[in-house]
Amino acid sequence: MEPNKRIVFIGPGVMAEAMIRGLLHQKTALPENIIVSGPREERVRELSERYGVTPLVDNVVAAQQGDVVVLSVKPQTLLGKVMDELQGNIPPKSLVLSIVAGVPIARLAAGLGHDAIVRAMPNTPGQIGQGITVWTASPTVTEEQKALAREILQALGEEIFMQDEDYLDMATALSGTGPAYVFLFMEALIDAGVHLGFPRRIAERLVVQTVLGSAAYYKRVLGKVHLAHLRNQVTSPAGTTAAALYYLDKAGFRTAISRAVWAAYLRSKELGQTGQPSPPGDTLK
Repeated sequence: MEPNKRIVFIGPGVMAEAMIRGLLHQKTALPENIIVSGPREERVRELSERYGVTPLVDNVVAAQQGDVVVLSVKPQTLLGKVMDELQGNIPPKSLVLSIVAGVPIARLAAGLGHDAIVRAMPNTPGQIGQGITVWTASPTVTEEQKALAREILQALGEEIFMQDEDYLDMATALSGTGPAYVFLFMEALIDAGVHLGFPRRIAERLVVQTVLGSAAYYKRVLGKVHLAHLRNQVTSPAGTTAAALYYLDKAGFRTAISRAVWAAYLRSKELGQTGQPSPPGDTLK
């Protein structure tokens, strides 16, 4: 990235901070070329003191200075207001990079009055540089701007470009929401360990390293061995693992995962259409 490129973050939340931290750690950007803007002065001041970036509480003033304007606000609360503020105030040659879940490029372009838009879906492990981001770009985004977006997103970990925007809602349900599924599974395993009689701190160590090691093992053989093969390696006939897996299948474990991901996908589509929260309920009949 050119050292004089200015990156503006509209929305000083957790993922914005993760991106700032990654950009500075990788020396992709200089602190003086990063601006963070939001309605809470104490929050932008906090980021300024922590990282040396420029704090603002005026989104319009901030956006007018950006070569890249990163939208990192919550869709159901602030996005409509922010788009109204920024409409016509983003420099024509600037790139908008949105990490707002569920909101399609067409809606962003109409709301902002701007065509060069990258839409991205990062996930929580990006906070430690171990995330993965699926992203796409509007037809007017240049190759130079795509390279710039890729460099910024790599501050969060790995990135995958998809030509078809439909994959972004799928990614929201699978990898974006995915860490919550993993955390819930880990929480359940730890609780099961405590139920067996382990002290919680020991159960936590056992589960964390089991998950880390299993993922690292699979990543090493990715593309060479199917997950079912690895599962079968652990499953002896009539053994303990076979008994456990039989019960999980009987309890509908796979179906529950599939239905959960589908529910997240439908919610992502709903947010993109309305931007408003709706009462919780079973969307899968």
